[in-house]
Amino acid sequence: MTKLTVKIILSVLVLSLTACSSSDDDLELVPDKSAQALFEDARNSLDNGSYQRAIQILSAIDSRFPFGPVSHQVQLDLIYAYYKSGDAPQGIALADRFLRLNPNNSNIDYALYMRALINLSTQEDVFQELAGIDRTDRDPEAARSAFKDFKRIVTEYPDSKYAEDSRQRMIGIKSRLAQYELAVAQYYIKREAFAAAANRGRYILEYFSPSPEVEQALIVMITSYDKLGLTDLKANAMQVLAANYPNNTLVN
Repeated sequence: MTKLTVKIILSVLVLSLTACSSSDDDLELVPDKSAQALFEDARNSLDNGSYQRAIQILSAIDSRFPFGPVSHQVQLDLIYAYYKSGDAPQGIALADRFLRLNPNNSNIDYALYMRALINLSTQEDVFQELAGIDRTDRDPEAARSAFKDFKRIVTEYPDSKYAEDSRQRMIGIKSRLAQYELAVAQYYIKREAFAAAANRGRYILEYFSPSPEVEQALIVMITSYDKLGLTDLKANAMQVLAANYPNNTLVN
């Protein structure tokens, strides 16, 4: 699959998702029922995997009964439906709104968890993976945002049922962020910007230890310090490498 083919597929996907977004016309297609009756219809649609229909019904409830007894749950279900339908911008916007307007809600941990999952979903490009394109150099801002939300769940809501999964996902994100920093460091080495490369390597050690990228970060630091003539810093990095990765070729 070529890069051009990937771009075409992505463009079609974006257009399809945009066309499926809720509109005033969509809301008119929702029957005139009570909030509870519509809510049951929406839940049935969610259970059946009919996420676009669920979005239509939930959006209608949110519009017609903004202060009803199920209003908070409607918004949470909408976030989930947008996530499952692949509409990240709408899902994140609604999660942001819910967290801003309901800071003391008992489901804050769920809203944080869903916002983190949605942000993560924007970093996982299936088409680029199929095309064999390495994306470790792509700015991982969404991954950073997801990491912050997962960390907030773990620290502020340790008893949440989402805490353990959040902790596990943080480990994976840490490696992803370390890979990005390492890719940037190696780019700096190619450009002979050795001071910048060394700083990136040190950043990985400080913020992403332990992770598989630490060994390569030390190699970047050693190489950079050698080029800069900073013998003491090079020796210190070599000691750390030898202590933690005794089988590395630079040690032997």
